[in-house]
Amino acid sequence: MNGEKEKDKAVVLVSGGMDSCVTAAIARTKHELALAHVNYGQRTAAKEQLAFEAIADFYGVSHRLAVKLDHFRQIGGSALTDERIAVPERGSVREVEAALEIPVTYVPFRNAHFLAVAVSWAEVIGARAVYIGAVAEDSSGYPDCRPEYYRAFQELVKVGTRPDTRITIETPVIGKRKSEIVKRGLELGAPLELTWSCYQAEEEACGVCDSCILRLRAFSEAGRQDPIRYRTRRGLKASN
Repeated sequence: MNGEKEKDKAVVLVSGGMDSCVTAAIARTKHELALAHVNYGQRTAAKEQLAFEAIADFYGVSHRLAVKLDHFRQIGGSALTDERIAVPERGSVREVEAALEIPVTYVPFRNAHFLAVAVSWAEVIGARAVYIGAVAEDSSGYPDCRPEYYRAFQELVKVGTRPDTRITIETPVIGKRKSEIVKRGLELGAPLELTWSCYQAEEEACGVCDSCILRLRAFSEAGRQDPIRYRTRRGLKASN
């Protein structure tokens, strides 16, 4: 016995993207990790699954859960799950920021489904927290990435679980800019080279979807080269 206090478990939702990877790295400083991944019929589901497994392997996490939510493709309404809706391609960060409306890449009420899975699993395995890598300021305007959304879900957890269950919803990067998330990930040694953020490509990141452009700007502002491969990096041209 080394006298160290045993860490509480935490379920971390890991999409395979940069934000959730850094969120896992943050959670790891306080908790024993249990990683959860959701395939919801998105265009890059296969690549994201590989990224999730690679991140879990990197951290030596054996306690992992991967589920498939087929109903999102049936529901449709998002460019990420409906092939008939094109993923917008932009030429610059300025173009992303100028698109003030909720984009077509928003998956209706998606994060509630993810959190429901994570909380159910957390209650079963005795985890004390559920972490999600939602980002408010640098997101693409998704309503389920706002702090008030998670405050409301916390209340739902309180009234919808056993009386003795204590699970907190943690959003450690929600108030950070993407560049700050990159820097925090680097500080913690997070394997950013294993992550995937592109909305529409699985071999080389497209470099022109909103997610790619915001990610590229984040690395540029952090003073680091993004370690993943891109077909083009032209979205960087208007970050200044």
